[in-house]
Amino acid sequence: MKIAPIADIKAHLSVYIKESENGPIIITRNGRPVGVLLGITDEAEIERLVLAYSPTFQKILAESRREIGETGGVGHEEFWQERKTGMQ
Repeated sequence: MKIAPIADIKAHLSVYIKESENGPIIITRNGRPVGVLLGITDEAEIERLVLAYSPTFQKILAESRREIGETGGVGHEEFWQERKTGMQ
């Protein structure tokens, strides 16, 4: 992991983008971390990152976990039976 000030990142962005392929680069302002430059290898990775930091998606996950905790969720057989019924 590399750490670099934002002024240096701005001045040499293409170099840092290339370096981010080897690992994340922590971006600092006045010595404090303010961001991360990550290399992306494929479009699926972009989707995972966006969802991981989406407040709406995180709210849906939290609500789903709460509901599963309260109800026990849907069993394996019931899930597949519902899929078969819905496909007809």
